Amino acid sequence: MKQEEIEKILRAGEIEKQVKEYAKSFIKKDISLLEIAEKIEDKIIKLGGKPAFPTNLSINEIAAHYTPSYNDETKAYGLLKVDLGVQVDGFIADSAFSIDLEDDEENKKLIKASQEALNNATKFVIENKSLGEIGEIIQETINSFGFSPITNLTGHEIKEYELHSGLTIFNIKNNNKEKLNNGLYAIEPFVTKGIGKIYEGKLSEIYILQDDKNIRSNDAREILNYIIKEYKTLPFCSRWIVKKFGVKSLFYLKQLEKNGNLYNYPELIEESHQKVSQSENTILVYEKENKRNVFITT
Repeated sequence: MKQEEIEKILRAGEIEKQVKEYAKSFIKKDISLLEIAEKIEDKIIKLGGKPAFPTNLSINEIAAHYTPSYNDETKAYGLLKVDLGVQVDGFIADSAFSIDLEDDEENKKLIKASQEALNNATKFVIENKSLGEIGEIIQETINSFGFSPITNLTGHEIKEYELHSGLTIFNIKNNNKEKLNNGLYAIEPFVTKGIGKIYEGKLSEIYILQDDKNIRSNDAREILNYIIKEYKTLPFCSRWIVKKFGVKSLFYLKQLEKNGNLYNYPELIEESHQKVSQSENTILVYEKENKRNVFITT
């Protein structure tokens, strides 16, 4: 990994840290999810980064992939997961935290379980343990609270302009002997008192470019060209496109989806409809002067 790349990752991480603290300072019950998302994304830009993906604001049994639409009136409540990302020239910091907005003891315990699982997994990365051992300590930590990990949600490797790339980091015990060598990785335990699996719900209007093939409509092509230039291979949302092109763009996004240009992510929902907490950090591993360095960027 080049020094310039490392510096951009660390810069993204510093912005991410500041934005997380900012978000924690103003998020409260009954504030609109739209206001939360826009404040977070505006702060990222103000600090010199760009959102690496739309801010995910998933409540209770929705584990991931809820971002408000341009006219969303949903208010914050319950167990809220805030998943945000920062990119600097395509180099990404990705992290998440959960907030109890009900002063609920179970919510607090779920949050503590995911945070301790993340902390213990991070220690195992620093100690150069295998992916199997990292998954095992995450699962053991979560189980010690009487909860279950979400077995079909995982951490992941991150590369330039690729949020999910390469290695998969399971949150359960497995036999993978591979270790986290030079690279960037997101560790993200999801915790529930439910059965510990997610299913795909309704479409989220979080999109990613899938194919830049031609489409007949000039208006749709204009939006596609903008997506290619502005977001490349990173996720974006309908809310951002409406802000640029107006409400009519929703029709053209559906055309682009139908044409195979865009993939529309579904919401991810805990199968037994039990609440889910999430904690996430990005960890940079790099070698310098024949020494292994591990840096928690977020």
